[in-house]
Amino acid sequence: MVGSLDFSELRDLFSILLLQVSMWGSDSFLVIGPSEPIVAMLGTDTVLPCRVSPAMNVESMELRWFRSQFSEAVYVYKDGMEQAGEQLVDFKGRAELVKDYITEGRVAVRIYGLRISDNGIYKCFFQKGSDYEEATLELKVIGLGSGPRVFMVGPEDKGIKLTCTGKGWFPQPEVQWTDARGEKIPSLSEDENQDDDGLFQIEASLIVRDSSKTEVSCSMKNPFFGQEQVETISIPESFFPRTSPWKGAFAVTFLLLGIFLSAVVFLALKERQEKKRVQEVQKEKEKESEAKGCCSISDRRKQLYQRDWRKAKLYADWRKEQFKAVAVTLDQDNAHKSLIISENRKQVSSKGNVPQDGDASVYQGQEESEAVFSVLGQNSFETGRYYWEVEVNIGTEAVPETKWAVGVCLNSVTRKGWFVESPEKGFWVLAYKEGEFKVPITSESLSPRQHHQRIGVFLDQEDGDLSFYNMLDGSHIFSFIGVTLHKTLHPYFSLQGAGTSVTICSTSDDTENCPDSSPNTSVTHLRSGDMGVPQEANRLLPA
Repeated sequence: MVGSLDFSELRDLFSILLLQVSMWGSDSFLVIGPSEPIVAMLGTDTVLPCRVSPAMNVESMELRWFRSQFSEAVYVYKDGMEQAGEQLVDFKGRAELVKDYITEGRVAVRIYGLRISDNGIYKCFFQKGSDYEEATLELKVIGLGSGPRVFMVGPEDKGIKLTCTGKGWFPQPEVQWTDARGEKIPSLSEDENQDDDGLFQIEASLIVRDSSKTEVSCSMKNPFFGQEQVETISIPESFFPRTSPWKGAFAVTFLLLGIFLSAVVFLALKERQEKKRVQEVQKEKEKESEAKGCCSISDRRKQLYQRDWRKAKLYADWRKEQFKAVAVTLDQDNAHKSLIISENRKQVSSKGNVPQDGDASVYQGQEESEAVFSVLGQNSFETGRYYWEVEVNIGTEAVPETKWAVGVCLNSVTRKGWFVESPEKGFWVLAYKEGEFKVPITSESLSPRQHHQRIGVFLDQEDGDLSFYNMLDGSHIFSFIGVTLHKTLHPYFSLQGAGTSVTICSTSDDTENCPDSSPNTSVTHLRSGDMGVPQEANRLLPA
């Protein structure tokens, strides 16, 4: 009855009825294969059946079973006989046509002695004249190997190590450890490999640390066929490693002994350090006594400063002794046309607060919207320590357009139109802009109380240091530290704004070239982040 047919049979029957109706009175046909995969055991024989619908005699047709390519023939029947010349070598002598019902359109190819390589997809192809059709079949070869075999390796990592092995499986089996209550235990490791025939060999390991798990099972299951094989092993409780009661006592004893020895060593080191400190204090007192006998307190401070002058960012006059004074002169040829260079090339001043010839470039959305008016010094430096001083004059009253910058720049920088005076572009400068002192590496303002009028520039290419000092009171303004300055550098000056000028001072101690400013304009400005002064150098600070 129809009610007893399964779903696949009903589907096939419905397809056949539709086909018969559509092909009524024509020679067209349809090739039909199994709707489910064909499952067969490794080493056995199996058949790959196909049939035509509507039923008809297919003796005069070309019948072909092949793998993924049409030329990879498993079996070919043509002109009423087998065509062995087109058959793959692997199937020669292993494949034959089952044609008991060939007159009814039902045929099959039998394959003997299934191999792992036979697993996969096949197609059956039927051709009558110019009409042909094909169907797809799937063959799953199953190999149920030997095992599992469970072995006790021995004590390991505070437990008992077990191994579970099996071979001759296809496809790769699922391995699972369980205890006597059926609870799953994860494997420590699983190793698998395939032999020359494509069969899997498996070895799984497990370490049992719980002495209550005296019975452990290992199972291997074919993931497609569902068949499972299990083996159980019993572990005597006496096999588990036992913890000696003396181990805890020994551990506590060794811990206390270690603490005692550490305390002894600590006290000995502390006593040694205390003696060393007393000796150093005594030596220091002796040195101070000797210094008081031969020189003044000021001389002693200078001696200490000269010992650690790189770390002490103060006393500009003493710092000069470590640097070579340079008589900087301005290069008229590379000066911006909006700047005026004096005849002796020691002073540069601005013609006004806007470009005279429309040379400035305007950039929308930029903070700077005007060209930078700059000039370089003719001097160039590649290595060594140098210093020079400049006098900056911004007129009686600074206007918003007033700006200036002093420092150094690379020989290769571009200074056309608008540019950024920053270390990334090859400029290391102290700048004055919008009434504030700034450096390009930080948005923080230096915020002195008054304008620095006389500035000392100290260039140390050996240690990668560029420092600026207020030469009126010798205080430190800012330092670029740890900068790679082993390249050709030039003194750099830029200014803008009516009445703004920069004068290069004489390198001698007199101030004829730089008229001294009012003492009220000086201000001490030391950044805490730049003061790396050791304990001994702290004595250099004024009392």
